[in-house]
Amino acid sequence: MRPRHGAPERTVVIGGGISGLATAALLARSGRDVTLLEKNDELGGRASLLERDGFRFDLGPSWFLMPEVFDHFFRLMGTSSAEQLDLVRLEPGYRVFSEGHADPIDIAATRAENVALFEAIEPGSGARLERYLDSAGEVYELAKKRFLYTTFESLTPLLAADVIRELPRFAKLFGTDLDSAAGSVVSDTRLRQILGYPAVFLGSSPYSTPSMYHLMSHLDLEDGVYYPRGGFARVIEAIAGLAREAGVRIETGATVRRIRTESVGRRRARTTGVDWTDAAGATHVEEVSVVVSAADLHHTETKLLPPALRTYPQSYWDKKTPGPGAVLLSLGVRGELPQLLHHTLFFTTDWRANFDAIGGSSPHIPDPASLYVCKPSATDDVAPEGHENLFVLVPIPADPTLGGGSSDTIRAAGDRAIAQIAEWADIPDLTERITARHDVGPADFVESINAWRGTMLGPAHTLAQSALFRAGNVSKRVDGLVYAGGSTIPGIGLPMCLISAELVVKRLNGDTSTEALPVPLPTGRE
Repeated sequence: MRPRHGAPERTVVIGGGISGLATAALLARSGRDVTLLEKNDELGGRASLLERDGFRFDLGPSWFLMPEVFDHFFRLMGTSSAEQLDLVRLEPGYRVFSEGHADPIDIAATRAENVALFEAIEPGSGARLERYLDSAGEVYELAKKRFLYTTFESLTPLLAADVIRELPRFAKLFGTDLDSAAGSVVSDTRLRQILGYPAVFLGSSPYSTPSMYHLMSHLDLEDGVYYPRGGFARVIEAIAGLAREAGVRIETGATVRRIRTESVGRRRARTTGVDWTDAAGATHVEEVSVVVSAADLHHTETKLLPPALRTYPQSYWDKKTPGPGAVLLSLGVRGELPQLLHHTLFFTTDWRANFDAIGGSSPHIPDPASLYVCKPSATDDVAPEGHENLFVLVPIPADPTLGGGSSDTIRAAGDRAIAQIAEWADIPDLTERITARHDVGPADFVESINAWRGTMLGPAHTLAQSALFRAGNVSKRVDGLVYAGGSTIPGIGLPMCLISAELVVKRLNGDTSTEALPVPLPTGRE
């Protein structure tokens, strides 16, 4: 990772979300001289924090899945999740309200309880769910071993015996969508949606997501759902703290204007640094040999590089599918809300119409909408006494022209979501009890994190945008330019973003292995 002799190799990381912070931490631990540049005044990226009127609102991720990925990252840094986070396993894991059904379904924290739940609702489905979860667990473990921790720089390591043995299964899984796979297990619409909704975590729909991703059901129906006390801002704080301890210099209010390069041949160059401006408008130059952009990949390629040096020019993005945009509501509510759990989902009956509204040929904000509500005050001290803290997410088209949180369109969609929650969960006075409200729309994602098309997540995990078909983590035209984050491999979500940081280390080391790095990561002094 650094030369045996001389000064440590200088590296700049662009972006202070979880990917950028984790990447900077790992590279600094490895012996590099690392500077991280974040354009906002606060770190976190999509996992940002809003404090208002005594409430602490997480403005982004709220589901803590794949805890072993977090622990692996912390162990690379010489610590552990147990030392850095206070994790709570949620029991029940989450609640589901379905259109036309008065009583919700509570998903339990254990596999056995969930199998019994499915069997009680649809006799005969319990045994089918057992087989489905067996398959989900097997595919999940193989994915971690062979597909998530690889840069795909070389495909030779993928020709392992366990992968070759499973090729017939993979062919079937990639040739079937997630909704069809769920339909082979259950016929009850509510249960089918419970098996299909993880597609939303992937920025997609169950009708366009390969059934390979049925592995997600292993996470919520068997492994369980967790919550880090202090919220997801605490996760960011922990990683930022480790980065600083490793020697990373973090500059906030630092907007990168361009990636500097010098030519090494026709249509090829190497990085020499970045130009950036601080909050006061002063211009700075960082001269480095390696640049890691954990910013939005579309922004990096189309705004920070000249046309001739773009691996992923605008023509590439014109053919790609974004994940959904979102209306996000942070609500402070007076009094208790026992009708809602820490996680509560609201599903419409005509799901296909809902997803077509978001990503179909005539995109529009669905009404009614399938939506999600998080009540962290059920588990944590994130609201003033006598109040609840709600985070509401309504998936909508990835379209910045719909506006930000102050636009009439986004406010109206938020109003409809509040009314829907009030009706379906039987909270008739919900609107009157709201004491604090903060709205976010697609235009805000563009403004705050340069999100491509205002998507809240990144490129969707369709077949053509998954695994080796997803954008790679290295520039093909600029030596020394590497990528991290949800836009690149392995994909969307906090665990994937942590893995993307590790893939930067692998890429810079020429490591083409498929398994996670051994822990702890050797320091530059070792």
